[in-house]
Amino acid sequence: MPGSAHSYYFINFPVIPREIDGIKIVMGAELNIIDYSGSTDLPAQILKRMDYAIASLHNPCIEPGSVAENTAALIGVMRNPHVVIIGHPDNPSYPIDFDAVANAAADNHVLLEVNNSSYKSGGYRAGSRDNAKSMLAACKKYGVEVIMGSDAHFCSDVGNHALAEGILRENDFPSDLVINYSVEKFFARVKYRKSLAPI
Repeated sequence: MPGSAHSYYFINFPVIPREIDGIKIVMGAELNIIDYSGSTDLPAQILKRMDYAIASLHNPCIEPGSVAENTAALIGVMRNPHVVIIGHPDNPSYPIDFDAVANAAADNHVLLEVNNSSYKSGGYRAGSRDNAKSMLAACKKYGVEVIMGSDAHFCSDVGNHALAEGILRENDFPSDLVINYSVEKFFARVKYRKSLAPI
């Protein structure tokens, strides 16, 4: 993101302990998708040092395209083996073909995010709640696992999934397709995706 951390920030991750006060530390980054083929703004040599990455479409980094272009961007980034999660795919600023994205997520074993921050009243992704219905219906159809993300932009909101859980309940989404309920399943997914990366 313009004005954010330099790549050196991520190169310094190895100095961080893997456990602090009994809490396991996982290293990652939210990547910006920068074109409609799914390229991102951190190179593979940095990504391979991390445990996983989230990839998202953000207005400062890529102009919203057509449904076909936005869909191609999300499907394209799923080919990056460091990407485990697609961030806020129900963002109305970037309309997508939910069936095509869910089908590709199933094929690539990539998680789609149910983003708590997107559902806040007066938030900057108004309309995400309605799009979530279509996204979750497609996820059910293709058996795609989702992950709840707080998308906290302030420390007190970290781990807050109240609105995301409400969306899942409203849409009668199966709990066995919500990866947050199993630490083991999440780490197995991360390991599988990383295994696809060239050495």
